[in-house]
Amino acid sequence: MTAQASLSYPDWKAPADDGAILIWPHPEALVEQTRANRVALSNASTVFIQGESLAALRQLMRAWIGHHDPDRPLIMTGHQAELHHPGVWAKNVLIDRLAQKVDGAAYHVAVDTDEPKHLDIRWPGGSIPLTDDAHLRSSSWSGLVSPPTPQHLAFVKSRISEVSRAWTFSPSVQTVLDSMQTLLLEAENLPGALTNALHQFDWGLGLRHHALLASPIFGSEPYLTFVHHVMANAGDFAADYNASLADYRTHAGIKSGGRPMPDLRRLADMCESPFWLDYLSTGRRERATLIDDAGIWMLQVSDDAFRFDAKAPQHDAATALTSFLRRHNVRLSPRALTLTMFLRMFVADQFVHGIGGAQYDQVTDRLMLRHFQLSPPSFSVTTATLYFPDAVGRSRACFPCVRNEGHHLRHNLLGSHKAELLQQIAAQPRRSFQRYELFSQMHNELEAAARSSSLLRDWQARREQSELEARVDAQYFDRELFYMIQPRARLELLIARYAASLS
Repeated sequence: MTAQASLSYPDWKAPADDGAILIWPHPEALVEQTRANRVALSNASTVFIQGESLAALRQLMRAWIGHHDPDRPLIMTGHQAELHHPGVWAKNVLIDRLAQKVDGAAYHVAVDTDEPKHLDIRWPGGSIPLTDDAHLRSSSWSGLVSPPTPQHLAFVKSRISEVSRAWTFSPSVQTVLDSMQTLLLEAENLPGALTNALHQFDWGLGLRHHALLASPIFGSEPYLTFVHHVMANAGDFAADYNASLADYRTHAGIKSGGRPMPDLRRLADMCESPFWLDYLSTGRRERATLIDDAGIWMLQVSDDAFRFDAKAPQHDAATALTSFLRRHNVRLSPRALTLTMFLRMFVADQFVHGIGGAQYDQVTDRLMLRHFQLSPPSFSVTTATLYFPDAVGRSRACFPCVRNEGHHLRHNLLGSHKAELLQQIAAQPRRSFQRYELFSQMHNELEAAARSSSLLRDWQARREQSELEARVDAQYFDRELFYMIQPRARLELLIARYAASLS
């Protein structure tokens, strides 16, 4: 049983200081756990999915993405296909440095089946959408979003060039926009163009990870074997899924039944699965729900139904499901927790999360242990903080300090007289007319003193100025600005910090 499988986790916090990084566990333990995961998962011959061992399915899946050497550790991370902030980009840095350390290979999965978000280039005081596709805000998944037209891309480049003249540095984003320009003629959608452009830039920084879109994986045989198993055992899987969520909520002190995600709905003759049913012809999406037909779970599409057989051999199960999905031009896309569970079980020897994903995967660990009887492989966590470069050395306004100053000032306007009034109020019976009159008198005197106080007027002006400065600071000290707003030198410095940690 690894330390991870003990289901004990720290309370990760993003670093507050510019240039600071978080790596969990300690790099020495991370290297050791990665090697231990590879050995344990390569020998996972007691976990069977549709009659095939997990070890064999892992070998198939890793070969499918181009990783053929079972002795080389595979380090993986993933994120939505979006404009990543430095804390997300730091995952790419860690998988690259860790892969070098253990003589492995690094892979980044760009999830193009999630709802499109974070696709505006932002800077303090402004933003611009990366694409002019009218469906950017309304598409069910990002793979439906078109890349920018050449005219819009030229406008974005011009706008960034214009606003950056006031900055004391040259942002890296123009390099990525130039790469996208050369990719527009070949790109089928925005995630493809963006992922390739970011990968080219990272390659130029010396990072040697592979980048691949998630959606092609969802047509692979090992993935569809996994889907078939989950759906053929829909009732049991939902029970284990919901029990894992309940256990996590109890452990984390969460009272809401919808956090960190809702339970899978289970009724007498239906069961929700942890997948989306994507209609590729129309761009419509719905939760994939199964119907119980005399103990056999079925997926209904139009007037056709696929019957899942828990005893079907692995290849037969995947082949039949593939044929059904192609016939109706639909796809079964995993929801977030299910995707990372699949990647950790079937592909990676070490999966690198950000803080948010790591919190969710505490549920995944419980589910792997409960449903598959698999001691969950250790995952890791990293993030980093890079503020807008012109914020470095900038003092931050303390709006709460000024607000508290006003609070004390207001309540001291009457001096010792207020204490006398409070004593008189306390001496009166509760809910009495006399108590009410004294209370009203005190507040009237406070209001009158406030109207005539020059100190309070001065404070009000300071408060308004401090509030304005705090709003500006919030933009300069925003951790979630696109990492390519940074100049190349600051990104290289962060890479060097990771390299030093793993040296």
